[in-house]
Amino acid sequence: MDKQSRQALLWSLPQPVVVFGCALLTASAAISGWMDVGLLVSILIFLPILLILMLEILIPKRRDWRLNWRDLAEDSFWVVATYFIWVPIFDKHYDTPISELFSSLRDVSNFPFRLEAESMLGLLGMALIGVIAKEFIGYWSHRVQHRFMFLWRIHATHHHIAKMSVARADRTHPLEFLGLNLGSAIALAYLGASDGVVAVALVITLVSAHLNHANLPLTPGIFGWVFNTPAWHQLHHSCNYDESNTNYGCTVILWDRLFGTFSDQDSIERVGNGTGRQLSLLTQLTIPFRSNEVLRNL
Repeated sequence: MDKQSRQALLWSLPQPVVVFGCALLTASAAISGWMDVGLLVSILIFLPILLILMLEILIPKRRDWRLNWRDLAEDSFWVVATYFIWVPIFDKHYDTPISELFSSLRDVSNFPFRLEAESMLGLLGMALIGVIAKEFIGYWSHRVQHRFMFLWRIHATHHHIAKMSVARADRTHPLEFLGLNLGSAIALAYLGASDGVVAVALVITLVSAHLNHANLPLTPGIFGWVFNTPAWHQLHHSCNYDESNTNYGCTVILWDRLFGTFSDQDSIERVGNGTGRQLSLLTQLTIPFRSNEVLRNL
């Protein structure tokens, strides 16, 4: 094995170690009760962002993606708004009723399988099944958003970034949470996921999302056969139209492989959308309400 291959192997290890490590930590709290699961999930959402930001300064994949103070301020806004404003709103007024609906449908249909377990590895296994199931819905929702202008306008904010960085996983317009929550609401509720399974699935999804947007030299390795990685997701954020219409999976890449939208191209010229220029915060928030002509020229 040459030096380049050894380096690629080495950089393929951090992502699965972090993702599965956080998932098992959550599963152990759910099983043994050594810590409140909700508090632990909150810590595992926010702590990696700060750690990865520091690593992006020390070992960036691309130096032209390094953030300035304006970038950090905007990213902070999106993180705070996401977890303290928009997610609670949708969780209260949207996710719960939809979840109850599909739970009722599962009970009526006498679906024989429930996503629940009494061991750490069992919770991890059930959570992975739930993630893959909800990602099937998320894959098609995401793919349709790139196909139709009416749906693209609520997704475009996420693609109008000029650099890749960890907190940009949270640069999602509040209107888009409808589509993002739909897959989880249908899959996890219909499959009867327990609270512990939901918590582990949430950690897998969010930790993966933050890593997949990070400006770090991580490589796919064996993990990339099933799960999405920074290399695959950076290509999806390419300013090149054809390159961006690949790798729609958020947490897993499996559905892209099965439905012919996977690309393993390992280099891109630049990320962004349209002109590729950085948009003001006001423009990002008002994208869904602008005309098609304006959207095409941003």
